[in-house]
Amino acid sequence: MFRSLYRHGFARVAACVGRSHIADPDANAAEIRRLAEACDADGVAVAVFPELCLSGYALEDLLLQETLLSQVEAALLALVEASRAVMPVLVVGAPLRHRNRIYNTAAVIHRGTLLGVVPKSYLPNYREFYEKRHFAPGAGVTGETIRIGETEAPFGTDLLFPADDLPGLVLGVEICEDMWIPVPPAALAALAGATVLANLSGSPITIGRAESRTLLCRSTSSRCLSAYIYAAAGPGESTTDLAWDGQTAIFEDGELIAQGARFPAEPQVTLADIDLDRLRQERAQMGSFDDNRAAVMPGAPAYRRVPFRLAPPETDLGFHRTVERFPFVPADPARLAQDCYEGYNIQVAGLAQRLQAIGTRRVVIGISGGLDSTHALIVAARAFDQLGLPRSDILTYTMPGFATSDETKGNAHRLMASLGTRAAELDIRPAARQMLTDMGHPFGRGEEVYDVTFENVQAGLRTDYLFRLANQHDAIVIGTGDLSELALGWCTYGVGDQMSHYAVNAGVPKTLIQHLIRWVIASGQFSAEVGRTLEAILDTEISPELVPAREGETIQSTESKIGPYALQDFNLFYTLRYGYRPSKIAFLSLMAWEDAARGPWPPGFPDAKRGAYALPEIRAWLAVFLRRFFGFSQFKRSALPNGPKVAAGGALSPRGDWRAPSDGNARIWLDELERQVPKE
Repeated sequence: MFRSLYRHGFARVAACVGRSHIADPDANAAEIRRLAEACDADGVAVAVFPELCLSGYALEDLLLQETLLSQVEAALLALVEASRAVMPVLVVGAPLRHRNRIYNTAAVIHRGTLLGVVPKSYLPNYREFYEKRHFAPGAGVTGETIRIGETEAPFGTDLLFPADDLPGLVLGVEICEDMWIPVPPAALAALAGATVLANLSGSPITIGRAESRTLLCRSTSSRCLSAYIYAAAGPGESTTDLAWDGQTAIFEDGELIAQGARFPAEPQVTLADIDLDRLRQERAQMGSFDDNRAAVMPGAPAYRRVPFRLAPPETDLGFHRTVERFPFVPADPARLAQDCYEGYNIQVAGLAQRLQAIGTRRVVIGISGGLDSTHALIVAARAFDQLGLPRSDILTYTMPGFATSDETKGNAHRLMASLGTRAAELDIRPAARQMLTDMGHPFGRGEEVYDVTFENVQAGLRTDYLFRLANQHDAIVIGTGDLSELALGWCTYGVGDQMSHYAVNAGVPKTLIQHLIRWVIASGQFSAEVGRTLEAILDTEISPELVPAREGETIQSTESKIGPYALQDFNLFYTLRYGYRPSKIAFLSLMAWEDAARGPWPPGFPDAKRGAYALPEIRAWLAVFLRRFFGFSQFKRSALPNGPKVAAGGALSPRGDWRAPSDGNARIWLDELERQVPKE
């Protein structure tokens, strides 16, 4: 089924905190079973429980009592037997005897089998902690087997648990303090192949500790290119000297995917759907990850792999994950403000450095009254301010053609005037008409033939004028084209908007530009008059304004031709940043866009434009994207002028993130889309 998350490389995981029953393993096992059954109903693959949850964490010397330890073993075996009825791999904390010592362990259970037992490597024995009084450290314990009753299982810190039938799901385990040390066991497990890391934690709460845990979990998931599931002890634990907040959180590659309420009064299960493909793709792209493995682990004991078969459901389980509608534009207001501050200043700094390096004090920009040229101009204005150069040395030209509207031309003039640039209007229509006539084009004979030649004569003349004006005034041409247009090939090659002396917008997607402009307004970078003009430009339909509208027709619309930029920037992000297959991109797009009420929108995004897209639309426009991106647009990107990378999602410079043959072929991507994505 297309809507099944497991079909698209996701796995549902859970961080579970039940009510602890002090020194009552049977009651704790029953609590774990109840939560495991809830996880099973939700289609969970891996469920992680807190440290020592079978016994209770804060037991002190009760942990040395034979009665308790024997009952823990019996409860664990009963839990193993009960697990036959549920799908999730259960990762459960228990104090277990092995050889002559007691270990603080994580028991990994699945479908009636004790897959393995991982001991805690590093025991805290400072401030409120006294674990070395009771437990033996697990660091260095490898290659062993533990016996519990009649059951034997692998025992050691060298265990990984791969799912045979879910590519990319390899479970590694560490316990509480293991996360707080300079070289945590999780790092070695990740280098050995673990993609999903579980941390069973006791971790009594003090002021500020939850933030420290979050920082460590996030850092581990980022450095290890992994998912990280964290579950800390919660309600019911002894409060003789300590308190517990039951923090649960799930991270993926440095990103918080889900978190539960802290200090829960009742048991809670925190769910998230983690992207296994993302982790695999990140590791494949980041060669230094495997280089680190080769450098760090050549003499280390090999990890033992204990496989299991998950057999996940192929039904629609919903989706426990927020997918940003605009992956280049975070919906979180603080994050968006930071991104806009950084993005704008990256562009400004790039242009300022280029001007200083070549000793040029003037620039030429063509101003259409649209988003791209507007943004290029306000970048140039701020760069000139920083360099102490007069804005009158920004030479701006609006160049009306056959379809230029009074609205955009008026906005262009108001913007140039309010910014104090040296402004001029250069009508390209006489030259365009002459060129079309000289070429024998039907338009030169008075016919209404508005083909690609008609359009590109105008686009080319504008660029030709700009370059010659730059020669005349000892200036450079500032490019206005953006990342989205480059991805789709929606630019005129050579003598056209694909070319410039410095392309300040080449790393900025169309969906981000509007928010950069909004940030410029809100942060008071320019006067209120400039802000009012910028607001008017933001409200204007995106159009190349090259083809005149006939009577009763609407103006030429870019998005009606190449697709909504909202969808095409989504497609670009997941193609460029992660290299996903089309069917996965379509699934993610559906999760993001099928319901306008699902999930947050970026701040400032107009209510009237908050729409939705169904699967047929998503599929159709994705096909357009694949055809244009892979099929025939690369030659324009191969000859891309210099310009700064701005978005973490990637850039298309052949000297940067994206290198590809100019004679491309989109067939295999289009075939995958046709086979794997239903039309309805």
